[in-house]
Amino acid sequence: MMRTGQLVLLLCSLIPAAHSAIDEETEIRFLIQAVADSGCQFDRNGTRHSAQEAAEHLALKYARGQRYAVSAEEFIENLASKSSWSGEPYLMICEEETTPAGDWLVNTLDVKRGSHGLPEEASPGR
Repeated sequence: MMRTGQLVLLLCSLIPAAHSAIDEETEIRFLIQAVADSGCQFDRNGTRHSAQEAAEHLALKYARGQRYAVSAEEFIENLASKSSWSGEPYLMICEEETTPAGDWLVNTLDVKRGSHGLPEEASPGR
């Protein structure tokens, strides 16, 4: 039988992994919502879609392909940057400026992560 101390140590060792998985899921859901809220158009295989349609498409791809997206970066790289059928990159068209969806999502993720970090004045090297 396992002692209480050993059980506590075992449970505590599982907390960081569970916390990390929750954080990754939260970031991926954040990115999908950011697309929905963007007001941009989404070009998929030469057809433009609304931001809401794009978010629904990305949510469906994530639901079906979660094993390929254990992090926000993997979600962007493996599911949200290009068509899995044609290999064509997805594009975000915001105020008539076209950006590859992968780049748009990476920038959005960087801004999100930066907003939860140190204030710019307190950043190392400043």
